[in-house]
Amino acid sequence: MTTQHPADRSGTGRGWFAVFSERASNVTSSPLFYVLCVFLSVGTVAVRLAHLQVSWLIFAGGVMTAVSLLLLILLKNIERRDARAVQCKLDAIAAAMLEQHEGASHTAADELRRVIRVEEKQ
Repeated sequence: MTTQHPADRSGTGRGWFAVFSERASNVTSSPLFYVLCVFLSVGTVAVRLAHLQVSWLIFAGGVMTAVSLLLLILLKNIERRDARAVQCKLDAIAAAMLEQHEGASHTAADELRRVIRVEEKQ
C-alpha cells in the first residue's frame, strides 16, 4: 500500500492499475453496464419479494455491496487522476502567463506543452 497520489505512482509510464481503471471506466460508463446494474437491482428485489431463504437474501445483498464498493473505488481513483491532471494544466498555464507578463524565458511554455498531454501518460 502506498500513500502517493495515483498520478505520481506510475513513474514515466502507465501502470497496470491505471490501464485497468481506464478500461473499467469505459466499461462502467457504457449502456450495457447500466442494463446489467438494472438487472442486478431487479434481481435483488425479486429475491426479496420471492421470500427465498435467508442465504439467498444475504448472497444478493453481498453481490450488490461488492459491486457498489468496486465502483466507488474506481470512481475515486479516476476522480483523483482527473483532478491532478487539471491542476497540473492550471499550474502550467499560470506559469506561462507569468513568464509572458514578465518577459522571462520560455521554460513555462515548454512545461505547458508537456502537461497538455498529462492525462495520456497517467
